Amino acid sequence: MRIGIVGAGNIGGTLAAQFVRAGHEVAVSNSRGPETLRGFVDELGERARAVTPAEAIAFGEIVVVSIPLGRIDELPTEGAEGKVVIDTNNYYPNRDGSIEALDADQTTSSELLQARMKGARVVKAFNAIYWVRLRDLAQPAGGGERYGIPISGDDAEAKRIVAELIDQIGFEAVDAGTLAEGGRRHQPGMPVYTTDLRASELRAKLQESDQAT
Repeated sequence: MRIGIVGAGNIGGTLAAQFVRAGHEVAVSNSRGPETLRGFVDELGERARAVTPAEAIAFGEIVVVSIPLGRIDELPTEGAEGKVVIDTNNYYPNRDGSIEALDADQTTSSELLQARMKGARVVKAFNAIYWVRLRDLAQPAGGGERYGIPISGDDAEAKRIVAELIDQIGFEAVDAGTLAEGGRRHQPGMPVYTTDLRASELRAKLQESDQAT
């Protein structure tokens, strides 16, 4: 599968490496230009290439968006229609600046991305795990219960595709609901955020959160 990644920081770069190991082709981009990623893609091998953000979106059957939320308006949108877009982001006001709709809890960060990338099938995932844990906690199939990755989205088929990717890199997807309700369940400040829970523990914690509200 072809996966385009916009943002090659801790999460984006770690996912690029994980996806290559799983046998996928990856196009990685950042805001500074492909030439700044040559060493990184050389380390990843022949399945990886360095491109611009627009090229990453055009390349990917699946697109990963892993840029600071405050820069969402710089994100190219052409070519994303109909594609599964994985949103790894979180809202950090100290980094992103104040966003009134998020401060007032009128929407979620992933819904903002969905509004920007009209026609895309946005799934929120990989936002609630530290990148080091994403790198180090993967387990092979049959090696015991895996760590859970909460996901949320409004498109059931898109969530299934993302869940398969998560399985391929050694974790288990745990469905948290829609972009609106689920996105709130695993955003910063919520009980499951960066807690490194096994899949069954994550499901139980999400249920506890629902019962407490």
